Amino acid sequence: MLLWRHSNPIFVATLAGGELAEAAGGFPAAGEGGPQTGTMTECFDCDNCKESLYGRKYIQMDNGPYCIPCYDAHFANTCDECKELIGHDCRELYYEDRHYHEHCFRCFRCDRSLADEPFTCQDEELLCNDCYCNEFSSKCIACEKTVMPGSRKLEYNGQTWHEHCFICSSCQQPIGSRSFIPDKKDYYCVPCYESKFAPRCTRCKKTLTKGGVTYRDEPWHKECFVCTGCMTPLAGQQFTSQDDNPYCIKCFGNLYAKKCSACTKPITGFGGGKYISFEDRHWHHNCFNCARCDTSLVGKGFIPDNDEILCRDCSNDL
Repeated sequence: MLLWRHSNPIFVATLAGGELAEAAGGFPAAGEGGPQTGTMTECFDCDNCKESLYGRKYIQMDNGPYCIPCYDAHFANTCDECKELIGHDCRELYYEDRHYHEHCFRCFRCDRSLADEPFTCQDEELLCNDCYCNEFSSKCIACEKTVMPGSRKLEYNGQTWHEHCFICSSCQQPIGSRSFIPDKKDYYCVPCYESKFAPRCTRCKKTLTKGGVTYRDEPWHKECFVCTGCMTPLAGQQFTSQDDNPYCIKCFGNLYAKKCSACTKPITGFGGGKYISFEDRHWHHNCFNCARCDTSLVGKGFIPDNDEILCRDCSNDL
C-alpha cells in the first residue's frame, strides 16, 4: 500500500513579549488559532546540538525540540531512488518499507510520476499501469489489444480473449461462460454447431449431441429407435427387421414368423434355434417329436398321419 507521510509541524520560538511568527511551509500548526509559539523566559535549546532555538524554526518531537538541520539529520528518511535525505519540507511517499521523494516516485519505464496513479511493482521495479500491461499482460488473440488486469477474459489452449471478443464463428454472438465446440480455428456455440455439423436422427430429424445408435448406417436417438409394432426401445436389445423396419423379437414373431405345428409358438430362429419344415408345416427342433411316444424324430424317419407325425414303431402299431 502507498502512503503519504506528512512532516511534523514547524514552530518558531520567541522571547517573552515577542511577536507571533508564522509556521513555515504551510504545514498544519499545533494548538488552536494558528502555529504554536513559545514565550521563553528560560533556556530553550535544540535537544541534539544544544544551540539556542530563540528566533529559529524548530520541530517538536516526543523527547524535545530539534532545530531543522538536526531534525533532518536524525529523523529524515533516505529516498530509495536518489539515495538523498527526504527533508522536512518535502512530501514523502512510503511503499513496502521504502521511502521516496514525491518527484522520485516514478515509473521505471516511461518516467511518469506515480504519486497519484495506479502502479505495480514487478521485480523491484515500479511500473505504471500502461507499461505493466504492455510488457507483462497477455494480448487478445482476436483484437490484438492488451487484456487489462482485472478485466474479464477467457483462456483456451494457451490463447487469451477479451470476454466480448470470444464470439461464435456462426452467429457472431459472444459465447461468454457458455459451452462451446472448437473446430480447427473456429469456435461455435452449441446450438450453432449442432445446427451446422451434428448428425440428425432418422426418426425425429433433431440433432444428436451425444450417444445414439446406428441402424442401416443411419443415426438414431436411443429413445427414437423403437419397435415398429409395440414402440418398445430397442437400444441394447435383440431385434430384427421387416421391410427395413425394426421389430422386437416378440412383435416380429407374432406378426411375421412361422408358427410351430406342435406348440403353435413363433419360430424366430434367434438364440441359435433350429427348426424343421415338412410340406407347409414347421416345427421347433425340440418340438419335432412322435405324437404318440414323444420320441424325437430329428434325423430319423417318420410317418405323417393327418396332422400328426409318428415314429415307425408307433405307425406300425396302428
